[in-house]
Amino acid sequence: MRPYHWVNPGVCFSLNFVVRDYLLFIDTETSGLPKKWDIPYSDLDNWPYSVQIAWVIFTKDGQEIKRESHYINDNDFEISPGAYRIHGISKAFLHQHGESRKTILTQLAADLQHYQPLVVAHYMQLDFHMIGADFYRIGLENPLQDLPRFCTMLATSKYVSNPKSKYLRLDRLYYILFQEDMGNQHEALTDATATAACFFEMLKIGDISAEKIASQQTTQTNSTNIISGWGCSTLVVIISFLTYLFLLWP
Repeated sequence: MRPYHWVNPGVCFSLNFVVRDYLLFIDTETSGLPKKWDIPYSDLDNWPYSVQIAWVIFTKDGQEIKRESHYINDNDFEISPGAYRIHGISKAFLHQHGESRKTILTQLAADLQHYQPLVVAHYMQLDFHMIGADFYRIGLENPLQDLPRFCTMLATSKYVSNPKSKYLRLDRLYYILFQEDMGNQHEALTDATATAACFFEMLKIGDISAEKIASQQTTQTNSTNIISGWGCSTLVVIISFLTYLFLLWP
């Protein structure tokens, strides 16, 4: 996957009111998928666990500031066979290379507090809730809920040619934009970096705009209310369908 650097001050100036000065691109690899999407985080058996969390921070003109990638070695979860087939992360690997959940999330929370970024992910709903569940496990509120967020997956509908799919997976979007494979998909740092590359490229060609970023804020705010029961039945169907497409459709 290519290193990505992009500067366009004119476009970035138009994004000031939603982008602020920094963007944080985030991705998680998890122990599985939620059994239900309308269950509070307090139902710990319902929500899977993050096994890897990675984030990359950029200035709004495309300069990378820092990158972090961490594996979680807490011994309070098992990795489902399906999740292992996707990301290849085992408990033995986590035991050797991981850190405590509290240490990692404390560092993430500090970066979110310090940079106050626009948070970007490809399939933000999944990453938002996985991180939210893990913050709940260490006794903290999800800091993502207080920051503007943008989902690159929701901006991909114009690229879709398969009538059975509404949005593109990250690897397919990356190939369409750059005509090359991103490589090593389902490794959180690779995915976060690829999401950044796609975001800036789509911004450059006009497929992401200040208006589109702003329009997602209301949608994402409403969607995160799923945990407290707002619009549960409709949102559960939508999110479950997106999960199926995102994980299984080629």
